[in-house]
Amino acid sequence: MTQQATPVRPVPRSRLRRLLPLLITAWLVLEIWLLTVVATAVGWFTVLILLVAGVFLGGSLIKRAGLKALSAAVEQSRRPGARQPQSPQPQTGASLTVLAGLLLILPGFLSDLLGLTLLLPPTRALWRAAGRRFARTVLRSTAPAGADAFSDAMRLQEQLRIHRPDGKVIHGEVVDPPAGPTGPNTDYRPPITG
Repeated sequence: MTQQATPVRPVPRSRLRRLLPLLITAWLVLEIWLLTVVATAVGWFTVLILLVAGVFLGGSLIKRAGLKALSAAVEQSRRPGARQPQSPQPQTGASLTVLAGLLLILPGFLSDLLGLTLLLPPTRALWRAAGRRFARTVLRSTAPAGADAFSDAMRLQEQLRIHRPDGKVIHGEVVDPPAGPTGPNTDYRPPITG
C-alpha cells in the first residue's frame, strides 16, 4: 500500500511580482501613446531622429561611466594606503549613470525622461536616497527564504559583506593540536606570526 504525499503549498508571490506584469504593460502602452502623440505633432522623421540620438547619448553615457569607474579603481589600487580599512571607496556614481544610459537607449520618451532625472544632481540625490531606503526595507523583510528573489539576493549580499567587511586577506596556516583521550584541547591558541 502506498502513502499519499501531502501537497506542498507554493510560496505566495510578493506584491511586486504580482503587479510587475501590469506595470510593464501600462508603461509600454504609455510609451506607444506618447510616441504617436509626439509624432503627429512634430512628424515621424523627427521622432526617429530623437530616438536614434537617445541611443547614441545612452551609449556614450555608459561608456563614460565605465571608464570613470575603471580609472577610480586603478587610482584606488595605486594609492599606498589603499588596503587600509580606513580608506573609503570612491563614489563614482557609475551605477546611476549606467542606468540612465540604459533608459536613454530604450525607445520612448518616458524612459528618456526618467533617464534624465537620474543624471540631474537634485533628482539623482532623491533617487539614491529612495534606493537606499528600498534596500533597507528589503533587508528587513521577514518574507521566508525563496518567497522573493530580490530580497534573497539582497540578504545574500549583506551576508557576504558581513563576512568580508574590508576585503583583507590574512595569510596564515591552520594548526590542529594533537587530540588527547578526551578530544582536542580548545584552550590552545596557536601564535600568530607575521
